[in-house]
Amino acid sequence: MALSAIASGLEKATSPIQRIFEVISGAVLALMMFLTAVDVALRYVFNSPIPGALELVEYMMAVMVPFALTVTAFHKAHIGVDLIMERFPKNIRVYVSCFTHFLLLALYAAITWRCFLNIGEQYHSGLTSSVLLIPQYPFVVSITVAFALLTLITLMQLFEKMTEVKSQWTRF
Repeated sequence: MALSAIASGLEKATSPIQRIFEVISGAVLALMMFLTAVDVALRYVFNSPIPGALELVEYMMAVMVPFALTVTAFHKAHIGVDLIMERFPKNIRVYVSCFTHFLLLALYAAITWRCFLNIGEQYHSGLTSSVLLIPQYPFVVSITVAFALLTLITLMQLFEKMTEVKSQWTRF
């Protein structure tokens, strides 16, 4: 029961944060679509595009994509192909899912750590966008925070899968 309690605690801790991420990613997506539409309209009607619109869209994507990824992971809404796995017994599927979540946890933790190290590099390098001179490091911070949350969500789901594995062992 300890694993399920930890998973429940992680869910309670990550749920409000992912709701905020959901709102932010949706708002950024809407703003990105609006900016692109206005930029295209101004380009073709007045032959005067918005300066730096492409840079803004790129930076918006650096916020929207990782935030939306955490929301998708929290709701377990990723696309899965069960073509092969559905043919295996349920206990094999649970073990494979547990192993997959462990690999994802390691991958997301490594990405989070590397992004964390990259924040300092970006800050000290002073890199900015070419037209609007927007510094890059705040966007690396947002990516790092999103992947840290994704790591916690994956840990929560790993504990849930391990609880399923444990319940299978107690049946024997």
